[in-house]
Order: sequence, then structure tokens, then C-alpha cells
Amino acid sequence: MEDQVVEEQIREIEYIASDELNVGLIERYLQELPEKLLRLGVRVLLALVVFFIGVQLIKLIRRILRKSFERRNVDVGVSRFLDSLVKTALYILLLFMIASSFGLDATSVVALVGSAGVAIGLAVQGSLSNFAGGVLILLLKPFKVGDYIRDAAGNEGTVEDVQLFYTRMVTPDRHMVVVPNGELANGNILNMSTVQDRRMDIKVGISYEADIRKAREALLGVLDEDPGVLQDEEKLVFVEELADSAVVLNVRCYSSNESFWETRWRLMETVKYALDDAGIGIPFPQVDVHMKK
Repeated sequence: MEDQVVEEQIREIEYIASDELNVGLIERYLQELPEKLLRLGVRVLLALVVFFIGVQLIKLIRRILRKSFERRNVDVGVSRFLDSLVKTALYILLLFMIASSFGLDATSVVALVGSAGVAIGLAVQGSLSNFAGGVLILLLKPFKVGDYIRDAAGNEGTVEDVQLFYTRMVTPDRHMVVVPNGELANGNILNMSTVQDRRMDIKVGISYEADIRKAREALLGVLDEDPGVLQDEEKLVFVEELADSAVVLNVRCYSSNESFWETRWRLMETVKYALDDAGIGIPFPQVDVHMKK
């Protein structure tokens, strides 16, 4: 009995001691809480200050780089690509610096990213392909900013910007087309700005009853009088096809790249007027049906 009483007394003493210990820990935590919150607040404030200063420094570095590119007459596409690359790298570095101030071990993060490199590469292989395509475009220069191009998918327009992963083009109807660099680097590209002049083919159908010689004379007269047609280049009007309902004539000439579309639109209208004045009709598709008796 005496042993049981002693054991119960010991348990009561341990319970009271543990309660007093827990109360002491809570009291100490509550006493240290304002100081910890103050330290956290100071860290957050310093992180915001560092971020703000870092953003301003990044803008300053990019501004200096752009001015340096302008002084050295660096290609616009190359300068914009490098500017985007430097911007991304500097922001990543800034975020690592801020994370390190909160106790994050940068070495551990780098090791973790390195060990997961294969998985990340598989997940973003499309983006990596676009990045590599952008590098190839800037190195090989199949086109540059300001060129009028057409890609393998049929997208065409004036190159507005070559970025890290995408190339932006403005179409003739003022739409913005964003094309991945990987597709441009691996596909066929028709660059219409590499030469000064550009060939134009306008196809028009005339009736089988019409005089081809008369039509050719009228159309050649249109080409001789149009100010956008290069008169020192070859001008042709020839039979392109004997179609089902019309004789298709090809009106071929050359114009400068700058005035290509204006000249084409004007010629399309003038050709119609010239054929009307010559009394040559442009037939519509028709089908002859023969009835058996």
C-alpha cells in the first residue's frame, strides 16, 4: 500500500510539473511573439525594398544595354531577343537573392533543380525547342524585324518582334499573329523582303468566244500605263489554262516590295475596266446539259 501511495504521489508531482512546464512554454512563446513578428516584418520590408531597388537596377541595366546596341547598330531582332533574355535572367537572380534572405539555401535549390532536370526538360521540351529556334533565327537570320514573310502554315505578315519563344507578325489586315520559334526554325519560310522587286501574277478568265489577241493587247496596255509596274522588267500576258468555262489569262509583271499590294489592288480593278472597254466578257461557271429524246 505504501508503494502505491508513493507512486501516485510521484505521478501527481510529474503531472503538476508538466503542466507548469507547458504553461511556461506558452508564456515564453507569447512573450517572444511580438519580437518574432517584428523581425518577420522587418525581413518582409527589407525584401520589398530589395525587390524595388532590384527592379530599378534591372531597368537601368536594360536601358544601358539597349543604348549600347543602338550605338553598335545591332540588328533589332537580336537586341530585343538579348534584352528579353537578360531581363528573365536578372529577375530570376533577384528572386533567388530575396529567397535567400528568408533562409532559403540557394545551393539546395540548385541541387534540387539539377536532379529534376530531366523531368523538367521533358515537361517543357516544347518551350526549349522554341527557345533554341529563336537562337537559330538570330544566328542564321532567315528573316529580320521588318521583313514580310510567310511560314509553312500559311501565316504571313511583317515581322514585328522576335522574342525568346515566339515571333510576332502583323498581317496585312492589321492582325497580330504569334508563331512559335520552333515552327519557324524547322519549317519552310518564304521571305518576300530579301529582294527589292517582287513578281505579281493576276489571273483573269475570258470567254472562249473572246479574241485572245485583243484581250492581250488591252491587258498589256494596262501594264504599260500603271505607275507601280516596273517598266524595265518583263511584262507578260499569256494563256495559263483552258478551264471548263473560261480561257484563263495570266497577267504577269513586277513591282517594288513597298508598293506591291497597292499596285496589285489597283491592277485588279483596272484590268476589269480594260476588258469591259474592249468588249471582252468575263464568264461565270456554267454547265451545258444535253437532253436525250
